[in-house]
Amino acid sequence: MANVEHSGGAADTLGTAPAGTRLRAARLALWAVAAILAVRQLTVVLSTPSGERLTDLETWVGPHGVLHVKGSLYDSTRFTGTPFAGLVLKPLTKSAQAALGWGWTFGTLLLVVALGLVAARALPQPVGRRTSLLAAPVAISLLMLSLPVRNALWLGQTSIIPVLLVLLGCFAVRGQRGSGLCIGLAAALQPTMLLFAPLLWFTGRRRAAAATAGTFAACTALAWAALPHDSYTYWVHHMAGVGLGGKADALGNQSLHGGLLRLGLTGPLEITLFLLLSAGVAALALRRAVRYAHDGQLLLAVAITGCAVVAVSPTAWQHQLLWVLLAMVGRVGRRASDRYVWPVAMILVTALPAKMMLPNMTVMHPLRDNLVLLAALAAATAVPFLSRTSLHYQTPIPAEYAQPVPARFRRVPLLPFLRRVLTRPNLLLELLLIRVVYAAYSQVRLAATGGTASGGRARAERHGHTVLDIERFLHIDIEHWANHTVAKTGWLRHFFDFYYESFHFVVPLTVLAVLYWRRPVDYRWARASLGFATFLALIGFWLFPLAPPRLMPGLGMIDTVHGVQDFSKPDYGTLTALTNQYAAMPSLHFGWALWCGLVIAVIAPRWWMKALGLLHPLFTVSAIIATGNHWVLDAVGGAVVVSAGFGLSYVFQGPRARLVTTTAARQESPAPLAVPEGQL
Repeated sequence: MANVEHSGGAADTLGTAPAGTRLRAARLALWAVAAILAVRQLTVVLSTPSGERLTDLETWVGPHGVLHVKGSLYDSTRFTGTPFAGLVLKPLTKSAQAALGWGWTFGTLLLVVALGLVAARALPQPVGRRTSLLAAPVAISLLMLSLPVRNALWLGQTSIIPVLLVLLGCFAVRGQRGSGLCIGLAAALQPTMLLFAPLLWFTGRRRAAAATAGTFAACTALAWAALPHDSYTYWVHHMAGVGLGGKADALGNQSLHGGLLRLGLTGPLEITLFLLLSAGVAALALRRAVRYAHDGQLLLAVAITGCAVVAVSPTAWQHQLLWVLLAMVGRVGRRASDRYVWPVAMILVTALPAKMMLPNMTVMHPLRDNLVLLAALAAATAVPFLSRTSLHYQTPIPAEYAQPVPARFRRVPLLPFLRRVLTRPNLLLELLLIRVVYAAYSQVRLAATGGTASGGRARAERHGHTVLDIERFLHIDIEHWANHTVAKTGWLRHFFDFYYESFHFVVPLTVLAVLYWRRPVDYRWARASLGFATFLALIGFWLFPLAPPRLMPGLGMIDTVHGVQDFSKPDYGTLTALTNQYAAMPSLHFGWALWCGLVIAVIAPRWWMKALGLLHPLFTVSAIIATGNHWVLDAVGGAVVVSAGFGLSYVFQGPRARLVTTTAARQESPAPLAVPEGQL
């Protein structure tokens, strides 16, 4: 499998190919990013007090750890490795304990770097000069960002070693016996790695497969001879480790066994179903892996097999899931715009918590709790990776671009390569990115408290008095009058409460959906403007935490939406499970509504549609003031960030494209239809 012609060329190109100035600069920048991420991970781990970091390493060095246990290995603190792992690592002496944390962390970082270098070298050939130069720093950076590596560093785990041994055996070590020795050692540390033996066998490397099985058997026999009681405990009593460590149905165990237990299946039925599903997944994954190996995509074949290892393992904890990230090397989709969906999804799945990927809804919990398992199963059994013989493997169907619109300023657009694309973006990728961006937005907004809970409250109230003083000076302090007037009128109060709670998300999502379906070019323009505006608002939340009128003591405001606030409690108005109540300036409630109104006014083909669209920000600003949730100046701030969002979109990408015809429409008509701005 370690074919020099297919997997060794990238390294040669890396050292000899001349690179242009921009390419060299990009390469240096990416290596700098990788170094910064490595230093950050090292700093985070080593700056944490002892006892809160490297907790799994304490299994070895703690007062009751493996180094000090005279009886069974499994009498120590949550030791879950194989007997062979204990036999190899137990000889560490007490004198090494003081430096073991530093050495372990530095050693893990070096293993991650080696893993990234081997993966970059194993990319299927041919690869372009840019890919060959940038693959290694990109791979190392992605590994540093992934949860498996971060957890391995934080917990002091050894889970990177088996993955690296397999990759070394497949791509770096020459000779089939050496390859089998590496993979056999990996299997001795993590038994389900034996699944790579049939992959070697069916790809023509039978000596390597035999060496893998022989090395595993020899290491296991050696451990059984040296530690018979522990070997019996591991292999017989605990059924290959299922009973070791934490609960087998814990969310960290992203295997089929853990998934079935989380679904409520137990006992013989669960075990039988697990064995049947595991056999099916392993057989299908191996069949696909052998096909891609013969196709020359050796790294993809290994990654597919690794994803099957994740699924069929009795316990596959989060720090053992690097195979899912490596599966991103497969190419999926014929269009250029579809080519990013799979790698982006795998990066996000392995780098972000599952709660950021899917909404916190009861119906989504089965998917969210098994997200990494589902990704591994998809890579192993279902995703239609392109063959290298496919016409679209090297040259996907390119995107179609609208004709650029001349700008009033010479240097606009600043980023001319971000041209307006005519076709719709990939829907799955859009939904994925919208969800992740909104989750990140929620987390940043939640964290923008201005300090501690009490300190943030005091600062937000001071800012509230400042805003009120400015409004009084400008004679626009209408919040108290509007709030009490509406509160006294029942139907008006119910209307504004309903409007405030119901349309904040529905209208922007509806506008985006209509634009996506009917006006793809305008969808990209509107989406970029909304993204810029929201980013600027986050900066405002962080720099200027502000208490809304309803949370200002002494103003006598009536909170018509949330009910009466108890100002005697020191924690009123602080963070809730949903939002930061001190993120009032600027008002995105009004900002998003204004964005909707402006987009509709620009795009809609009829005057009454434009007028109806502009009513939404009018009703919204009335609702946020009447309910006591925002100051008048908050709405002004919302208008400022939205205007800046449209301005940044103009500066970076140029004026909005006027060409709105789709590919189908152009096929029906020989000439493209140029539609004036503001008409459909």
